[in-house]
Amino acid sequence: MPLLPEEPQIHESAQGPRATPASGRVAPTPRPVPGPRPAAPPRPGRPGPARPVPAQRAAHAAPRPGPSAPAATPQIQLIPASAEGALDAAEEAVDLLLDSGRAPGDVLVITTGEPHPWAAHELSFGEAAYWAQHDAGDDVFYADASAAERAASRPVVVVAVNGGTDAVAALPKALGRARTLLIVCGDPQTINSVLGAGV
Repeated sequence: MPLLPEEPQIHESAQGPRATPASGRVAPTPRPVPGPRPAAPPRPGRPGPARPVPAQRAAHAAPRPGPSAPAATPQIQLIPASAEGALDAAEEAVDLLLDSGRAPGDVLVITTGEPHPWAAHELSFGEAAYWAQHDAGDDVFYADASAAERAASRPVVVVAVNGGTDAVAALPKALGRARTLLIVCGDPQTINSVLGAGV
């Protein structure tokens, strides 16, 4: 009996994607993501996977703090660079973050010396347009250290210590803007003297 157009034939071999790679092929290994990331939201129309419950570390583990506890200190990463190379190092860090899946709106870049060329270009259209892009929060935002106080906190803050008189004062302020990760590109001795030896 011939099939009618409204009755497509489904073969048993068409069962969706394979759970294991075909013989002779190597399954790709995902690239590590720099720094902590929030869990991905569930896909629309499907219930999200159950979030794993952290296992008890030990019977004597301290109780978890309540909602009034302060936020955790962000992870700090240091990328050694000269003042002349700090901006390039920051650009490479941003590229790596974006390539690894970080959303552009998650990243704030602060310069302590000369402004980033993007910031200088956007400021040529006026302060209102420049800060409107910040408020939209959908792209990487570049600010100099003096303007960073106006910038809202973001999950990742990248600081290019590229000179300037505000370099030392900018680091604690940048740490206050970073929610999960602070990447500092500059002279390790200067950075460690400001942020501590744990960097």
